[in-house]
Amino acid sequence: MHAPHLTPGNPIHDLASRLLRLPPSCGPVRLIGVDGHAGSGKTTFAGRLAAALGGAPVLHLDDIATHEELFGWTGRLLSTVVEPLGRGETARYAPYDWTAREFRPVRELPAAPAVIVEGVGAGRRALRPWLARLLWMELPHEQAWERGRRRDGLAQSAFWDGWVRAERRHFAEDPSRPFAHQVVRQCPEGYEVREGPAGAPGPDQVITHRDGPSAAC
Repeated sequence: MHAPHLTPGNPIHDLASRLLRLPPSCGPVRLIGVDGHAGSGKTTFAGRLAAALGGAPVLHLDDIATHEELFGWTGRLLSTVVEPLGRGETARYAPYDWTAREFRPVRELPAAPAVIVEGVGAGRRALRPWLARLLWMELPHEQAWERGRRRDGLAQSAFWDGWVRAERRHFAEDPSRPFAHQVVRQCPEGYEVREGPAGAPGPDQVITHRDGPSAAC
């Protein structure tokens, strides 16, 4: 992870600058959670934020979940990723292959100054004590799920039916949005970052920024 070149006035770069000034939350790591409904744009946003953070490592929770454990992966995530990072060590985990329905060879996740965990459930209560910040992708669930269904096509329609039921149960029992420090909305020409339910306005936090003068959400 190298030092990022931050562009003033760009919401993602402004956010990255503030995140890097936070105290570490997981050993030497600032663990950043990006949560939201499936199909809300978490992966794309996390990639852009990682670049703004100077190439921060990104853990995709799709690599941790399985067909049998859509949300029952907390213990494995804590033992293979969070605990090693908390000791300042490189984490090692086996990513799940959703097509072959098996785990692939082990990948490494270094204990960088900032590490992003993105996916549905990144803000669950078992992970929140380790997070420096929780970001929520602001898109209503019906819109997010419809976008996800279009992305994955008819071949995944049965999977999506089961996923929707599981996601509803998960967020009913363990909601993330009430604990988000910032909410992120995708706009026609970028993103808008606003204070979340858990955010407290202050001189070192984003209140409202948008990409470009014409980017209206």
